[in-house]
Amino acid sequence: MTLHPIRLHVHGTPEEMGSAAGTRAALLLREALAARGSARVMLAAAPSQAHTLRTLAAAQDLDFGAVTFFHMDDYVGLPLDARQGFGNWLEANFLSLLPGPTTFHRIPVDQAADEAAAGYARTMGEEPFDVLLCGLGVNAHLAFNDPPADFSDPRAARVVELDAVSRRQQADEGHFPTVEDVPERAVTVTIPRLLHSAHVVCSVPGGEKRAAVTRTLGLDPTPEVPGTALKLHPDVDLYVDAAAAPDAEASRG
Repeated sequence: MTLHPIRLHVHGTPEEMGSAAGTRAALLLREALAARGSARVMLAAAPSQAHTLRTLAAAQDLDFGAVTFFHMDDYVGLPLDARQGFGNWLEANFLSLLPGPTTFHRIPVDQAADEAAAGYARTMGEEPFDVLLCGLGVNAHLAFNDPPADFSDPRAARVVELDAVSRRQQADEGHFPTVEDVPERAVTVTIPRLLHSAHVVCSVPGGEKRAAVTRTLGLDPTPEVPGTALKLHPDVDLYVDAAAAPDAEASRG
């Protein structure tokens, strides 16, 4: 198993973090479009991604019509128009900001969960993503791959039971009134499929994520800290604000 260093970028505020991360993502997309004329992007849907996505949406000289977008997880059991649905969040907070029509493949949560996961795996196909835009959960999850995560899952997408920490995070962030209102299951893209990307841009603001960042950077890959799987990828940029940075780095932010 070859391990790779994660490039850490510390910025003072979430806005500065998002500006830097979104600028990096735009550069990578320009390079992909120049090389092939098209690009594929895997998106995370969460408030932690908002500043990064707004910066990307405002990027100049980017043909978003030549980019195909996917997203990495969504709840099972919500109404199709629920604002908490991750596909809906991306439509409202990113895709609606783009200058023209785009291609966005949503996880088909109106289907039975297992069918939705299998169908989305077929939709993604086997071609790599050019850019993975991700975050880290409070428990260091990647998408909804909660600990202990499967770093060698042969499936591209699967149905998962959300752990208590992930469900609490969704309520604490204000997406649901109580933990009991948070769905217990979701469809998630697996870690191997997420990492089948040319480049990874990870945006993690907020003091509640500091422990996840610290453990991700400090530990060798372990399923108990899903974020450590990023060390299995050769090109990862991790952008944090001062609140999320490990103590020694935060003082420099």
